[in-house]
Amino acid sequence: MPLYEHVYLARQDVSNAQVETLTKEFTDLIEQGGGKITKSEYWGVKSLAYKIKKNRKAHFSLLNIDAPKEAVAEMERRMGLSTEVIRFITLKVDEHETEPSVMMRKSDRDDRRDDRFGGRGGRGGGGFRGDRGERGGPRGDREGSTFRRGPRPPRDGGREQSGSESSSKSEA
Repeated sequence: MPLYEHVYLARQDVSNAQVETLTKEFTDLIEQGGGKITKSEYWGVKSLAYKIKKNRKAHFSLLNIDAPKEAVAEMERRMGLSTEVIRFITLKVDEHETEPSVMMRKSDRDDRRDDRFGGRGGRGGGGFRGDRGERGGPRGDREGSTFRRGPRPPRDGGREQSGSESSSKSEA
C-alpha cells in the first residue's frame, strides 16, 4: 500500500481533547478503508504565518498513513467538510521516518538549550545597563553642537523678508 504523511490544522478555539477526537475519528476512517496509521503526533498550538479562515493560530497534527488512496481520499473529503479543520496537506512518501518528526525534535533541542544555559538561551545580562556610563560625551549645554542660536542667515543673496513685507508687495 502507498505511504502518506498527512498534516492537518484545526482551529485555535478547539480544545486539545477535540483535536484528539478528530485524530481518532480520522484514524478509524482510515482503518475502515483497509489502512493503518503508523504514527500520530500532536505538535500543539502554533502561530500561523498569515490568517487562514480568520485564524491566527492553529492546532497542528501529523499522521503517518499506510492506506489505499481511496481511504485517504475519503479522509480528505471529510476534512474538507469539517468546520474544525482549516487546512490539510497529504504527501506521498517512499518511506516513513521512524524517529520523531522535525517539529518534535525542535522542542527537545530547545529544552536542552534552556537546561544548559539556565533558561536564558546563553544570553546574559539584559535590562538596565548602568555599567555603560555616559554615552556621546558632554551633553549639558551642547558645546560643539551645530545648532545655531539667533536669527537665520539671509536667503537669496542677503535680501531678508518678513511676513508683512511680502504681503504688502503682493497687494501693490
